Amino acid sequence: MSQNYGSKRVVTGAHYGLRDWLAQRITAVLMALFTVALLAQVLFGGPLGYDRWSAIFSSQWMKTLTFVLIVSLAWHAWVGMRDIFMDYVTRSLGLRLTLQVFTLVWLVGCAGWAVQVLWRL
Repeated sequence: MSQNYGSKRVVTGAHYGLRDWLAQRITAVLMALFTVALLAQVLFGGPLGYDRWSAIFSSQWMKTLTFVLIVSLAWHAWVGMRDIFMDYVTRSLGLRLTLQVFTLVWLVGCAGWAVQVLWRL
């Protein structure tokens, strides 16, 4: 016969832990790499003006990297905000759902606007 000491652990929630932790780290690394690539272009590219900024973002590889940054930033922000809502908005499920939906709509809208600016749609 086994003896249990302490209270029995009740596991609740959706168990996003490791996946979200890894997503936060990967997106942070992608954003850091983009920052290094952009800084290298700005610092070693000559005088900085509208023409230089336009030249930096005119190449397809930089547009693709910027798109990856936008998706990474949106995902990073979503995971963080969702965790904040799950941890601190506990009394009202309706309020938490409203905040999560608003956050998703806002992030998708910002990402869509950024894509329009990037590819001049």
